[in-house]
Amino acid sequence: MPVQTYQPIQSFLDYLRYEKRYSAHTLISYQTDLTSFFDHLTLQFGKISLKDINHNFIRSWLTNLKTRGLIAKSLNRKISTLKSFFKYQLKTGMIDATPMVNVISPKIKKRLPVFVTENDTKKLVESLSQSTENWKTLNARMLITIFYSTGMRLSELLSLKEKQIDFSRSQIKVLGKGNKERIIPVSSDVVKIIQNYQQLKRKDFEHTDNVLLVTEKGKKIYPKYAYLLVNKFLGETSTLDKKSPHVLRHTFATHLMNNGADLNAVKELLGHASLASTQVYTHNTIEKLKNVYKKAHPKA
Repeated sequence: MPVQTYQPIQSFLDYLRYEKRYSAHTLISYQTDLTSFFDHLTLQFGKISLKDINHNFIRSWLTNLKTRGLIAKSLNRKISTLKSFFKYQLKTGMIDATPMVNVISPKIKKRLPVFVTENDTKKLVESLSQSTENWKTLNARMLITIFYSTGMRLSELLSLKEKQIDFSRSQIKVLGKGNKERIIPVSSDVVKIIQNYQQLKRKDFEHTDNVLLVTEKGKKIYPKYAYLLVNKFLGETSTLDKKSPHVLRHTFATHLMNNGADLNAVKELLGHASLASTQVYTHNTIEKLKNVYKKAHPKA
């Protein structure tokens, strides 16, 4: 049952694309999950109408995925896909009730976000400022500086255009998930670093399609290029096992929380849809308070 010929799936994907304005990457994830689900139904039970699908069919698919080694986090993402799909079908009158009511999501053990300590962050910034200037070190400095100063996602930074930077107000307009815009303030030092980068870019390259960050060939920076650069420089100043751009996003949020930032403000800066996503950073703050308590309190 190819997704292109199965109308309920196609109409749902069209709804996500044109009304919800989801990204191409998100649409592919939904399409992959739904295709897998309906392929499983056809293989195990034959042709089933949308209205006849119940929670037992869904559990059968989830059990099959679990036996193939899928972890709880991945299973929950697929459950979320089905919830959205059947909610849409209910809304459009294709079904009378959603079969997801009796489907329970597996519990996920929460892991604290990995972040760079303030001392290691200082070492990282200093090492970048002292590096010999070439396009790779310039890009490493830009990537790490902006990630740490704004908490942007990798996709947001790589697609950042020059026109999104307001130098007079020292702020950057970011286009986040679901095409939602948010404004992130930056320091005057960050503004100067960006301006210097732009001057060098205009000197070496004629056309850069208005994107802020480019490779040494003048082309738009791509995810693997950014990951490898960040990984290399984080590896030189940090002992963390995980050394990805997302670690710098966690570092931005954790350092804000550790220094007394308001949780709602951090939520807005990160572009989180709900406060629940931001609350994970309070755990790191609590761990820091526990350590202070143990070291400083006479009765600890």
